[in-house]
Amino acid sequence: MNDPTSGFVEPPRKEKVGKYRRPKPWDDDTVDHWKVDPFTPEDNKGGHFTEESSFATLFPRYREQYLRQVWGQVTKALAQYHVKCELDLVEGSMKVATTRKTYDPFIILKARDLIKLLSRSVPFEQAVRILEDDVVCDVIKISSFTQNKERFIRRRQRLIGPDGSTLKALELLTGCYICIQGSTVCVLGSYRGLKQVRKVIEDCMSNQLHPIYSIKTLMIKRELAKDPALATENWDRFLPKFKKTNQKKKKSQGPQEDEDEEEVPEAPTEEPKQRKAPQMADSMQTRILSSAYGDEEKPEKKSKKKKSRTEKKEYTPFPPPITERKEDKMIASGEYFLSAKQKKQLEKAKMQAQEKQQNAVSAAKRAQLHTPPAESPVPRPSSVAEQLHMAVLPETISAPSKHILPQKTKRTRPEGYTEDRTKKLKRE
Repeated sequence: MNDPTSGFVEPPRKEKVGKYRRPKPWDDDTVDHWKVDPFTPEDNKGGHFTEESSFATLFPRYREQYLRQVWGQVTKALAQYHVKCELDLVEGSMKVATTRKTYDPFIILKARDLIKLLSRSVPFEQAVRILEDDVVCDVIKISSFTQNKERFIRRRQRLIGPDGSTLKALELLTGCYICIQGSTVCVLGSYRGLKQVRKVIEDCMSNQLHPIYSIKTLMIKRELAKDPALATENWDRFLPKFKKTNQKKKKSQGPQEDEDEEEVPEAPTEEPKQRKAPQMADSMQTRILSSAYGDEEKPEKKSKKKKSRTEKKEYTPFPPPITERKEDKMIASGEYFLSAKQKKQLEKAKMQAQEKQQNAVSAAKRAQLHTPPAESPVPRPSSVAEQLHMAVLPETISAPSKHILPQKTKRTRPEGYTEDRTKKLKRE
């Protein structure tokens, strides 16, 4: 305690909270803690690597010509990090490996991703960005979402859009490069962008949500991120909610077309209200005009079609008959008790009977082709003039023709011709 007579003053007490707290180097708010600093040779204090690391990948034949043109640029880009590369055109493979001068232990994995992207039809200008520290890549397999080839092509076309507009919009919103080739999608960008692109692709290929609606959601999120007041709030109330419904289609002619029908996600429920608005405005205009000119005509009521109701069945206290199983039918026919050999003989006999029946039908069809058509009977002459004409006909036929053919002349042999004796004997 403070004693004014003695002149003693008690020192102020220190607070216990933060007693041992010392300033740390990461307490500075001006420093970006998420920034990835470039890896320099000074950061590798262990020296060169003890063993060589290498990766290889194959490439399709149609990429050979492009890779030969670009391989000089690939070699220069990897030489900055002291990584060697080889292009084997005989085996159709690319290989990257570390050297004694390589100082970055992670660069070999980046070089592996570079040759992987080049083999998957990504241009060199985009693929070389993978060597940067803040750029990563992802290869998404899309062929496993559906087994039907037609559906797969249709859903993949949704990602591309008309003239590539959907793909371009997705690249601008996520800041990633997207390359759709065959049954895979190569994405190149930041970690956050890769996560967004993967979700959009999976929703589209699994027929959960159309990419247009995903793009709309991403645009709203980008605008909300600009407002610092909404940084700590939940954004669910601002985002649209889409419901997946079956789109009604016309009745198809064949059973095969029914199988190909696909569920297409529809737009939010706000659209039907927007469509009704111009209809209501038109009806108001007609009412105002009719009242102004005195034409009070009642609007015609649309006749509602009555729904066809199914006829009610009569109530019966008895339950419906139980459907027979396959085993019950076989027991009733006696097939259940036959041996495997007897069953094979029975199936063979059925097949032979069917073949005989088909042969008889095909033989009857072939016989119809060879049967001559029925000839119409010749009508008898009824009038007297026709009878006279028929009587004169045989005289005209029996009369000699004016055109007489010339008679054949006898062949004369030339002088000095001697016939062979052997031919004479044969004639005799």
